[in-house]
Amino acid sequence: MAISNPTIMAKQLLTPAQIQQYHEDGYLIVRGFYDEEEVSRLYRIAVDDAAISKHAINVNDSTGKRSKLSLWYKPGDDVYGLLTRGETLVGAVDQLLERQRGDEGHSVCHYHSKLMQKEPRVGGAWEWHQDYGYWYKNEFLFPEQMMSVMIAVTDANVENGCLQVIRGSHKMGRVEHGFSGEQVGASQKYVDLALKTMEHVYVELNAGDALFFHSNILHRSEANVSDRARWSLISCYNRSANIGYNESSSSSASITPIDIVPDDALLTWETAGLAESDADFLSKEADVSLK
Repeated sequence: MAISNPTIMAKQLLTPAQIQQYHEDGYLIVRGFYDEEEVSRLYRIAVDDAAISKHAINVNDSTGKRSKLSLWYKPGDDVYGLLTRGETLVGAVDQLLERQRGDEGHSVCHYHSKLMQKEPRVGGAWEWHQDYGYWYKNEFLFPEQMMSVMIAVTDANVENGCLQVIRGSHKMGRVEHGFSGEQVGASQKYVDLALKTMEHVYVELNAGDALFFHSNILHRSEANVSDRARWSLISCYNRSANIGYNESSSSSASITPIDIVPDDALLTWETAGLAESDADFLSKEADVSLK
């Protein structure tokens, strides 16, 4: 059932200049992709979402600080699914992902989404890594057909552990990854070489900003040493022809084209948090990247 909201503004697809910047830098920031009302609704529901809390995975960094994440595969009619499946967001992803020959139709699929929760003073760091450094173990073959979109649910800055990237590092291709504490991180030798060669950028975001980033860009984040939480929703996308041959989840979401919804669904549809039985949550034991 829809609810009335006359204040919704139309979102815009990416410009040629933005697309070029993404391919050159390996990431793209779009300011104010979601407005204050949209982000506020997402945050209010996330804070009280029992399924998110129940299925949160604690991940320790090398110093023992801990971050929480909840990861699921199936995007539904909950608040996160409506955001992930939004027409303009999916359209922007479609503009950025590489296409295979003969792929003329809509083939953007939802691989998974995760709510990242870095609480004040205790939220841990994440080591330098590439997302494809993990997804390679799931036996996806084409990194150019995979990417992530981070939506800042709260402001992200240096003090509360914003994302950091090495600009242009996606052009290196995949580098070896190994364990650092409970996390899988990129080879420090290649990280050091990348930092000598390319620009190290702190990606500070305001709530509602969207960050599009390539599956092979090196990125990390510091611990949250501030008094403010740093929450973000990260949705990962894939082309339908790019099969994960070692996918541990029974979900086929990563090769099933997204059922797109209008942008205004996030505010005009009556919805709540995740339905536990439908979301298909990842458990720590089932994560092949940790093995």
